[in-house]
Order: sequence, then C-alpha cells, then structure tokens
Amino acid sequence: MREMIIYHAGKSIVEFPEVRKTKYTKDFSWGFYCTKDYKQAERWAKRGEGTPIVNKYRFKLKAGLSVLKFEEMNDEWLDFIAECRSGRLHDYDIVEGPMADDTVWSYVNDFLNGTISRKQFWVLAEFKYPTHQISFHTIKALDCLTYEGSDILNDRGNQK
Repeated sequence: MREMIIYHAGKSIVEFPEVRKTKYTKDFSWGFYCTKDYKQAERWAKRGEGTPIVNKYRFKLKAGLSVLKFEEMNDEWLDFIAECRSGRLHDYDIVEGPMADDTVWSYVNDFLNGTISRKQFWVLAEFKYPTHQISFHTIKALDCLTYEGSDILNDRGNQK
C-alpha cells in the first residue's frame, strides 16, 4: 500500500472531509479533491475571497477500493472527464490523474460542444502542463485520509 501527504485547498479548516453534491460536477465528478503538490494547493487556496487555507492529510490506500489512475492526459482521460463534466456518475472510490486547468477545460468544453474535434483538442492541449488531482468519492475512500493539520496563509501565500 502506498502512503503520501496530500493537500486540500479552500477557505476553511477541513478536519473531517466530506463528499458533497454541488451545482456543477468537476473533472472526476463529485468528490473531495486534493493534490500532492503543495504549491498547487496554495494557488487553489488563494482563488476568490476569504482566508486561504491548505489542509494536510496523510493518505494511505486501503485494500478493496476501486481506484482509477490516469498517468497522463490521453483519450481515456479526455473521455472520462467529458462524461463526468456532463453529469455521468461512476463507481470508483478514488480517481487520480491530471487536472484540466481553466485553459484545458475550455478546450474540453469546446470538444464536448462539438466546436473542435478530438484531434484539434490534442493539438491545442499539447504544450499545456496539467496539474495533479486525486478525488475521493465514497466514505470508504475518505477513510484513507488522516488529518495532519492546516496552514492558514496570508496574501503572499506564507503561513500566518
């Protein structure tokens, strides 16, 4: 079993993560989203109004969970994101892989709307460097997380 530290960015301390259904689905559908990249979590935390907070968790994968992992952006990844963003649900406990940032998401949206072809998507996305995300979609998946603390950041991203 692998173990690593991951981060959840937001405007509040999240000692007990939850999966919440929201108005919009994300790349891998509704879930509790984290990243293994602290700098990325800082950037996410500083978006919008409010005090930026980076929550830290020890993640240890437990046996018996259904996990889908994308090593890179590829056709399977694109199709999965397109389906999730369109409202399709899946049965995975955990999904991990590249994150479609705002630029890549606009290309995904164009692909979904038929404005661009799959081939055109890959030409546009070729030099985009995706970030990392891991999402937890069930209570069993959330049980893999142990809260380790939170960093409250100031406007420069430094800890207060």
